Amino acid sequence: MEVTSPVFWVAFHAVIVLFLYLDLRHYKKTEVTLRDSLRWVAIWIAVGLSFSVFVLYAYGLEEFVKYITAYVTEYTLSMDNIFVFLAIFTYFSVPYHSRPFVLLVGILFAALFRGLFIIIGVALLERYHWMVYVFGAILIYSGYKMARSGAESVDPGKNKVVLLAKRFLPLTHEYEGDRFVVVRDGRRLFTPLVLVLLAIETTDIMFAFDSVPAVLAITREFFTAYTSNILAVLGLRSLYFVLEHGVKQLENLGKGLAFYLFYLGVAFLLTAFGIDLPSWLSLVLILSILAWAFLTSKKGGGSGGKDGRE
Repeated sequence: MEVTSPVFWVAFHAVIVLFLYLDLRHYKKTEVTLRDSLRWVAIWIAVGLSFSVFVLYAYGLEEFVKYITAYVTEYTLSMDNIFVFLAIFTYFSVPYHSRPFVLLVGILFAALFRGLFIIIGVALLERYHWMVYVFGAILIYSGYKMARSGAESVDPGKNKVVLLAKRFLPLTHEYEGDRFVVVRDGRRLFTPLVLVLLAIETTDIMFAFDSVPAVLAITREFFTAYTSNILAVLGLRSLYFVLEHGVKQLENLGKGLAFYLFYLGVAFLLTAFGIDLPSWLSLVLILSILAWAFLTSKKGGGSGGKDGRE
C-alpha cells in the first residue's frame, strides 16, 4: 500500500472513525470521570505515537522526529487553548451531559479545517517563496502576543458569528440533550447548542493561525504535517475533561509556548537563507517546555466531581 494512495487514506480515516465511535459510545454509557478521561487520553496518545512507527518505516528517521515534534507541538498548543472551550461552556451554561457530543462535532470540524489549512499552507510555500516570511512573522508575533498577554482568551458574547446566528436563526430557549435541531409544531428550531458549536469553531479557526504555521515550521511534508495534526486534535475531547477536573493549573505553559512560537518563527525565517536548524532541537525544546510547565504547576481547584458542573 503506497503512503499517498487513496487506499491508505481510506484506511487511515476508517481507523480514526472507529476510535471516535468507541470513544463516543463510551461517554454515552457512563459518567465522564477523571479516571475514564485519563484512560482515553492515554489511548489517543498511544494511537498518535504508534503511528510514528509507520512514519519511520515510510519516510525515515528525519521525518519520524519531525512527526513526533509536530504531534507534541499541536497537542501542547491545544492544551493551552482548551481552557477557552471551558469558558465557552460556562458562558452558555451547557449541561454537563451535553458536552461530550458537541466537543466531538467541534473537534471533527476542527480536524477538517486544520487539514484544509495545511493543504493551503503547503501549496502556498511551494508556489510563493515569500510566504516563508509571512508564516515566520505570524509565529513571531503570536509568540510576542502570548508572552505579553498570556494565553489567548475570547469573549463568546462578542463573537460576531454567534451574534449573527442569534439574530437570524430560530432558536429555542433551552437545551434538548445533545440535539442541535428540534421540530415543534411543524417548525424546525435550533437549540442553543448550535451557538456553542459556532463559538468553538470560530475560536478554533483563530487558534489555527498559530498551530498551522507552527507545524509547517517543523515540516513541509504534507503527510507528516497532516497526520500529526489530525491525530493530536482528535484526542482533545478526553484531554478537555482531564483539564476540566483542574488536576493541574499549568500557569507557566503560556510563557513556554510564547518562547517556542518565537523560536519556530525564527527557524522558519532562517530557512529562507538556506539555514535549517536540526529537527531534534525543536523536539527537545517542546518536551522541555512541557516538562517545565508540569513541574512548576500547582494543584488546581477544579470541580472534582459532577456537582456544580451544570
